[in-house]
Amino acid sequence: MSAVAPTAPSPARTTFSIIVAVSVCHMLNDIMQSLLTSLYPLLKENYALDFVQIGLLTMAFQVTASLLQPAVGLVTDRWPMPFSLPAGMASTFCGLILLAYAHSYPVLILGACLIGFGSAIFHPESSRVARLASGGRHGMAQSLFQVGGNAGTAMGPLLAAFIVLPFGQTSVSWFSAAALLGMGILTWVGAWYAGERRLAAGRPPVSRDLPLPRGRVAWALFVLVLLTTTKNVYLSSLSSYFTFYTIGRFGLSVQEAQLMLFLFLGASAAGVFLGGPIGDRFGARFVIWFSILGVIPFALVLPYANLLWTGVLVVLIGLIFSSAFSAIVVFAQELVPGRVGLIAGVFFGFAFGTGGLGAAILGVYADSHGIDFVYSVCSYLPLLGILTIMLPRLPAR
Repeated sequence: MSAVAPTAPSPARTTFSIIVAVSVCHMLNDIMQSLLTSLYPLLKENYALDFVQIGLLTMAFQVTASLLQPAVGLVTDRWPMPFSLPAGMASTFCGLILLAYAHSYPVLILGACLIGFGSAIFHPESSRVARLASGGRHGMAQSLFQVGGNAGTAMGPLLAAFIVLPFGQTSVSWFSAAALLGMGILTWVGAWYAGERRLAAGRPPVSRDLPLPRGRVAWALFVLVLLTTTKNVYLSSLSSYFTFYTIGRFGLSVQEAQLMLFLFLGASAAGVFLGGPIGDRFGARFVIWFSILGVIPFALVLPYANLLWTGVLVVLIGLIFSSAFSAIVVFAQELVPGRVGLIAGVFFGFAFGTGGLGAAILGVYADSHGIDFVYSVCSYLPLLGILTIMLPRLPAR
């Protein structure tokens, strides 16, 4: 591996302007991506789709990102590409245009894949930039970066409810302006990143010594991946099918169901924001413990709650469960130092991929057994969080 990848910034300086810039672009990126999920009721009606086809759309987007993100991270750990960021946003731009004017289901799939390809490029490199600009405050930087994405995901249903649903599928193309704005910001970020690489060229290489024996590191990474899988399959059951669940069970309108989804996604954004600074103060391991285990009672009760308590519970679930993700990424990056892009690619990519695969499988059971059955089964998934007890303590660095 090349020794010039800038993964260890000076601890004395935190470049907030860059962190905020990549967070804003993460918001724009995920607003555009969340439009796909928010469009599901409209696409289901316009193209006569069943739940399996809805799940395959999610899988096309998320698995594309999942398969490519670790590869992108591995390549950019060796050969950083500062200006790959605006290129990824350009792919998302093309995907939006296809979604807006698709004349058939295969074109929808292609549009979803292009958005996934943009995500595969954006997440590993922008996560690296956030860490580079953190000045050593890795949890804060990762949370601020991630909360932009969650805020964008939360805004997607609102924009779909008040813009796309009233004005139709072609109005999705209006959001391509956000992609153009993101491309401009990321070009500036890429120039800063390239300058930091030039400054880092004469510095000693980043140490890649493992903090624990190789076997313990591999086991810890396996546990983190399993926790990420559990978390994202469960969250996928909420984000992909929650609107259908509330419409079918409580008789809500599409707009009311989108507002319920916004409650969950907004709480998730708040949870991500809080998780990083708490992790910097008390340790990433503590945040993972609290998040993964703390959500269990609320998840078990959710399938049996009335409308009011469903709203309360999804807020609590989103707030608590989502706080773990930035802590998981930081913990994994400390386990494998010097592999920032690869770790970001694996965990961001794995998050997308497992969620997509879970959405497709859940779609099959939703068609055959009903949405209520799916939510009853998924309520037990967080119990796998008990594996958190197997995470090791990292030595002080």
